[in-house]
Amino acid sequence: MDNITTLESLIVITTALAVGLLAGYYGRRFVAESKFGSAEQEITKMLDEAGKEAEAIKKEMLLEGKEEAHRYRQEAEKDIRDRRRELDRIERRITQKEEVLDKKSDNMEKKEQILQEKEKEMDKTNSDLQLVLTQQLKELERLSGLTSEEAKELLLDNVSKQIRQETAVMIKNIESEAKEEADRKAKNIITIAIQKCAADVVSETTVSVVALPNDEMKGRIIGREGRNIRTFETLTGVDLIIDDTPEAVILSSFDPIRREVARIALENLVSDGRIHPARIEEMVDKAQKEIDQEIRDLGEQAAFEVGVHGIHQELIRLLGRLKYRTSYGQNVLKHSIEVAHLAGVMAAELDVDITLAKRAGLLHDIGKAVDHEVSGPHIEIGVDLAKKYRENKDVIHAIAAHHGDVEYETIEAVLVQAADAISASRPGARRETLETYIKRLEKLEGVAESFEGVDRTFAIQAGREIRIIVKPDEIDDLNAINLSRDIAKKVEADLEYPGQIKVVVIRETRSVEYAK
Repeated sequence: MDNITTLESLIVITTALAVGLLAGYYGRRFVAESKFGSAEQEITKMLDEAGKEAEAIKKEMLLEGKEEAHRYRQEAEKDIRDRRRELDRIERRITQKEEVLDKKSDNMEKKEQILQEKEKEMDKTNSDLQLVLTQQLKELERLSGLTSEEAKELLLDNVSKQIRQETAVMIKNIESEAKEEADRKAKNIITIAIQKCAADVVSETTVSVVALPNDEMKGRIIGREGRNIRTFETLTGVDLIIDDTPEAVILSSFDPIRREVARIALENLVSDGRIHPARIEEMVDKAQKEIDQEIRDLGEQAAFEVGVHGIHQELIRLLGRLKYRTSYGQNVLKHSIEVAHLAGVMAAELDVDITLAKRAGLLHDIGKAVDHEVSGPHIEIGVDLAKKYRENKDVIHAIAAHHGDVEYETIEAVLVQAADAISASRPGARRETLETYIKRLEKLEGVAESFEGVDRTFAIQAGREIRIIVKPDEIDDLNAINLSRDIAKKVEADLEYPGQIKVVVIRETRSVEYAK
């Protein structure tokens, strides 16, 4: 019973569960279908509204597009109208210019016609004038007896002579004024320079006299069989002359340095009293060293006296050697110092480089220190030495130009040349033999006599002035001016002379008549 009840209960429960499941399924389905229907309706409604809105937007956009297109069309039409107006204005201007050009063209044609007519008139006038001139020329040739070419040459010749005469007069006046002014300034500058510079006048000789304490010393100097005197002369290179001169011997040599070495050595030997070949050799060597040191000291003293610094030591040594070098009896070292002072004073007056002028003046004759050892003129030797020891190029140029061998490039070079001439030409500075002096005057007169029209010549003032008397019928006043200039140039080219030479041309005419 219990089992039946239980089975019935299970069946009832199972049936109830099945009924519940079916009821739930169909209930959910009914709810879902009802909801789906509502969604479909909602979607359909939304679609309808979206369609209506899209249609409205479409209509609105079409309307805006039409308005935009209308606006663009209006702007394009306005732009076209503006361009058309601009083209019309340009066209009017072109039309106006064409009208103006047409008018100008018409005027040009009229003027061209007028010019052609005038040209024809001018040609006719020229023909008439040419005919008249030809007739006048023939009449003038008939009256004068000259052809036109002869008359032209005569006229040109007269004009040329007149121009040359006027030019010569003008040149003479200008030269006179320039010379007067230049002479005045030059004399002033040179006078100031000479006043500020004082130097001794020294005339060197080729012999030196050595005093002896007594005549017995002469025998000791000669030595046994003359060995002492032979050794002395061999070592020094000088001639030792022992004659009847009381208490004195003479040293003779053309080399002043050797003569000075011999003098010092001999004085030391005489003072020492021991005279034999070995002692002579020792004293000569000692004297040579003393002279070398003295030469260096003299060079340094000269540079210090002038106020020039930075000179190469070898040039200093060569400068000191000039103490024992003479030119026409003038000591070259003293001459160089004097030239340096004179050039410096003149440079100060002209406001140019004083130091450069002094340096060039001091070194201008440096080549004379070795001209007996090196072949060639002292100017070339000096230039080579200055280049070798790296002197200033302006100093080198002044050395090369101080005798006028090259053209002057600097004022300092001119001042060195002038100072050299002043120092060499002042009274007592130099001496020369009578034979050389006469030959120099004869050469000077010969140069002047080589010119045509010269009658007589006279070299005066020791060759510093030459006076030329010309033939008055061959040389006129204007040609006399040119002759003096030509003679001066030939003297400069052919002769060597200290200082300067004044050339004076004299032309004299005389008219003599006797009253009877």
